Amino acid sequence: MVVIIGAGPAGLTAAYELGKLDCESVVFETQSAVGGLARTESYKGYHFDLGGHRFFTKAKAVTAIWHEILGHDFLRRPRLSRIYYRGKFFYYPLKPLNTLLQLGLLESTLVMLSYIKWQLFPYRCEDTFEEWVTNRFGKRLFQTFFKTYTEKVWGIPCSELKAEWAAQRIKDLSLKSILVSMFFKPKNKIKTLIEEFEYPRRGPGMLWNAVKDAIEKDHGMVKLNHDVRRINHNGDHVENVLVRCNGEERVIAGSHFISSMPVSEFVRRLNPPPPSDVLEAAGRLSYRDFLTVCLIVNREDIFPDNWIYIHDPSVKVGRVQNFKNWSPEMVPDSSKTSLGLEYFCNEGDEIWNMSDAELLDLGRREIDRIGLARYEDVEDGCVVRVSHSYPIYDSDYRAQLSIIRDYLKRFENFQTIGRNGLHRYNNQDHAMLTGMFAARNLLLGTKHDLWSVNEEQEYHEEIYSEDMDEQKVVGMVQTAMGEGFGKLDRLGSGLSLGITAGFVLFVATLWLVVKGGEIIGPTLALLGQFIPGYTVSPLGSLIGLCYAFAAGFIGGYLFALVRNAVLFLWVAMMRKRAERKVLGKFLQYL
Repeated sequence: MVVIIGAGPAGLTAAYELGKLDCESVVFETQSAVGGLARTESYKGYHFDLGGHRFFTKAKAVTAIWHEILGHDFLRRPRLSRIYYRGKFFYYPLKPLNTLLQLGLLESTLVMLSYIKWQLFPYRCEDTFEEWVTNRFGKRLFQTFFKTYTEKVWGIPCSELKAEWAAQRIKDLSLKSILVSMFFKPKNKIKTLIEEFEYPRRGPGMLWNAVKDAIEKDHGMVKLNHDVRRINHNGDHVENVLVRCNGEERVIAGSHFISSMPVSEFVRRLNPPPPSDVLEAAGRLSYRDFLTVCLIVNREDIFPDNWIYIHDPSVKVGRVQNFKNWSPEMVPDSSKTSLGLEYFCNEGDEIWNMSDAELLDLGRREIDRIGLARYEDVEDGCVVRVSHSYPIYDSDYRAQLSIIRDYLKRFENFQTIGRNGLHRYNNQDHAMLTGMFAARNLLLGTKHDLWSVNEEQEYHEEIYSEDMDEQKVVGMVQTAMGEGFGKLDRLGSGLSLGITAGFVLFVATLWLVVKGGEIIGPTLALLGQFIPGYTVSPLGSLIGLCYAFAAGFIGGYLFALVRNAVLFLWVAMMRKRAERKVLGKFLQYL
């Protein structure tokens, strides 16, 4: 029998896969419900998701499980999310007119100039989140849209948060990709900007309850309210676990063991205990906790978004979910709305220790302050706390995790899986993959490296379907050249120069119009001889913006094209020269 610790997406998927291969398993879960962080809680008929879980993946095996379990119970939902910053709402992904109007012309110009500066003079090393984001968006946009929210989520400065988190969560997204999506419809979608997703009619818990039923019908058991207190091992072999339920303890033996509990907790519960350096490393791994304040609002419609990111530092809430917009069946009364206010905290801190009544009042006050709903419209609510929600990528985590990982390799009949089991900020689908691969490693003898899921290419399945082979070849060439030579991005160069030129002419024209005089801008008005329709007037400023953008874009694009071509020819010439020298030495040797 296989013993599985944790009934989240990873553990349940492992048990489900084992059942399909006719292998008996038992899953122990501390909570009273399955699903882990992806479970669905209920209060007076209102269902709410802990964190909001979009069902979207590039892994076909994961999609197959979702649909073989729930079938037609999935809804196809449009994604709509915004950022709340300085009393204004910004669409995300960004839309040009909305962003320009909300930031203002001056701030938009400063953002673009900052972007150009950091493209020309980037950080040489990208060790931290701040460095990673700044190199792709510029310092000003980082401070506007990333810094406050990220530090609210993690509770540590962006200069201490490791870049791996950004590389996972917003991989392939940059200011250039946003600008392209704003003005053009790209052939291939940027996965960070997915516009549609699937969602179970009554939340993700609907899926995981169905998986639990399937496991129990097919060679498995799922035991809720069972806390694994000790993992007993003999040398390199795990023999059994000590489980506590309702004050009673019993020992459960197994042939193999799979765990999705926080890896730091697993290490501390080993008996005999591991070496002191391993225990010390486990103590240095840290986690971020959060709680959801679910508010029932006596209004039919509040806002159209699935969720809103709250970047405003004047309130403590980090994100607001509108469960009715995820699925109409999440609320029992269509004349009312339920909101989930997410507060990121540490277990034992001020927010965590507030009473439910205090948290409900805090939520009502902050939702009123933001302007999403009035204080008096909130008629009821509840609070759910979730510990060990987010593994923290601080400056020390990699070294400590390496010590633990090396130690756990010794166990011949044990595998660790899932977000907390690997201390890796995985999505639901990646957690499922770790459970799936663990089951196949055990029964089919495969050699999947579970620590590499959501890290290496074969697990990401990120390669676009169109021109796949060509993209591989181009990617290898670009990687090789990038080691010694920087390549200018033609589209990025064109957009940067075009937007800058357009803004400069636009601002210069408007400034002369505001300045006034008997003859307005006589020198700048000469541009009308080269730009049809251009005058020093409000309408002329728009015409000038368009022409300057087009001219700047073409100029920047051609400059990058010529520069890259010259660089390529020079590198090719150097390569040929080197090859001739090697060939000459080879002939001399013969």
